[in-house]
Amino acid sequence: MAKKAKQNVDKIVKKVNKEFEKTSSQIEGLVNDALKQFDSLQNQVQEPVRKLLKEIDELRDREMKRFHEEFERRLEEFHELQSSILERLGVASKEAGEEVKKLTDEVSKEASTAAKKSAPKKTAKTASKAKGATSKPAAKKPAAKKPAAKKAPAAKAAKPVDKSDLTLVKGIGPATAKKMKDAGITSIDQIANPSAEDQEKLKAFSNVKGYSQFSAEAKKIG
Repeated sequence: MAKKAKQNVDKIVKKVNKEFEKTSSQIEGLVNDALKQFDSLQNQVQEPVRKLLKEIDELRDREMKRFHEEFERRLEEFHELQSSILERLGVASKEAGEEVKKLTDEVSKEASTAAKKSAPKKTAKTASKAKGATSKPAAKKPAAKKPAAKKAPAAKAAKPVDKSDLTLVKGIGPATAKKMKDAGITSIDQIANPSAEDQEKLKAFSNVKGYSQFSAEAKKIG
């Protein structure tokens, strides 16, 4: 009887183990399904977020590019306006004017000094003539040669124009000059007398204010 009871217990244990394994498998399957659904849901949420972030980045890049272009355009207009104002006020020729004034002062001083040195000699000569009129005529002495008057220093040669400075051309600001140099226009002569190749390069700047006068203004500089 004890043996029979033991067999019954073994059967019950086996049955319980079997049910436990079955239940464990079901639970594991449910957990796996839940994880799959969670992953799927996460992907569904992340995809729109990624797309939205990408669109935001693209929009930001476009706006930043537009801002930089607008800023450069405004800055270029400001430099051109500044150059135009300075040119009208004559600030560009101020240095040359000061140099001419300095040379004029030097010439004036030299002339004044020469006049002072020659004045006493003329007086002495006049007195000698008056004395000779009342006394016996003396043997004529060979006239002393007058010292040659100092020549006024020649005006310094005009400062050579730096033809690589494209901003000397009226209407070309620093920003435009930089772009022109990048395009291969590195000398004012290329603007004044452009070759066929230079003309093609200059066409890229046809939208710059005063473009039609660039060649004429460059020729004035020489």
